[in-house]
Amino acid sequence: MSPYNNDIPIISPVPQGVKRPLWSVMIPTYNCAEYLRETLASVLAQDPGPDIMQIMVVDDHSLEDDPEAVVAEIGKGRVEFYRQPQNVGITKNFQTCLELARGELIHQLHGDDLVRDGFYQKMAPAFQQHPEIGAAFCRNVFIDEYNHWQNLSDLEQKQSGILPSHWLNQIAGVCCIQTPSIVVRRAVYENLGGFNHRLKCGEDWEMWVRIAANYPIWYEIEALALYRVRSYSQTRRNVINGHYIQNLYKAIEIFADYLPNTVPARVIQQAKINCAYFALETAQGLFTRGDIGRAIAQIKLALQFAPQGKIIISASKVILWYGTLLLLSTLALVPSKISRILAKIHPIAVQGWKSS
Repeated sequence: MSPYNNDIPIISPVPQGVKRPLWSVMIPTYNCAEYLRETLASVLAQDPGPDIMQIMVVDDHSLEDDPEAVVAEIGKGRVEFYRQPQNVGITKNFQTCLELARGELIHQLHGDDLVRDGFYQKMAPAFQQHPEIGAAFCRNVFIDEYNHWQNLSDLEQKQSGILPSHWLNQIAGVCCIQTPSIVVRRAVYENLGGFNHRLKCGEDWEMWVRIAANYPIWYEIEALALYRVRSYSQTRRNVINGHYIQNLYKAIEIFADYLPNTVPARVIQQAKINCAYFALETAQGLFTRGDIGRAIAQIKLALQFAPQGKIIISASKVILWYGTLLLLSTLALVPSKISRILAKIHPIAVQGWKSS
């Protein structure tokens, strides 16, 4: 199935005669040069040479820093660099990465993320031994701005191997793949197209669902990728202002149209509920920070897209608890510092962004 439409750009094959390496490590960046040194260092430490690996930074016209200077400093001529003539946004910058990739296997590595030793060596054999798979991904570690490990992504299965066909229900219910952890055959993008231009964020989830609906996927149980969660990243800003949630719901609407009939309707419904819980969790954090307006906006989004009873109950509990704290704090019955502490430890009945 090739769901081409005006929103899904075609990825043309690499022209004949062009020398093709096994790997294309494509690194999209935007105002994150302070982390790019570490990102490049983690790749170059595993560099098998230009005949086997293309390494390229694709910058979305950064204005706050100079990624080209970092590439010249760290890459020393080994790393290619391309700068967009103007800012095109996340999705189209990813598109450029795919278009410029020459390798058989494409690894998109955000400019602030990292790979651990052995990533490329351990991910390649799955493609060589199983020509039927379209992609392979590994477990990942979530890290903060200071490289401190926060937690691990969930374990999808107990042993490395091809995921069962019903795993499509899992990825359609909740995005459990972080971009730096996944490798995709370029031929898959050529067959299915690039990232959907309707999505300004959340485009990765739709892509992974699209691939899983058409190809077997390999899973590596070892955590070989590091995904950075930053307080002031572009993704975080999109989460806070509600754009992220809106785009996730849009992604669900998109892949609901092409999922096979073997995927039950309840999976799509659960995906919407999971997004609603994520919005409520975000609302809790915003309430704690005193950002009442945006917190209420998150709750409205949750209720708009998933007006089920359990979402209404959870939303009511969030509003009741934080509204009470705000009122008591305003009346000086509970000092604001204490109310913030209580807000962080109180177990609001929000289940989190998990599939069931």
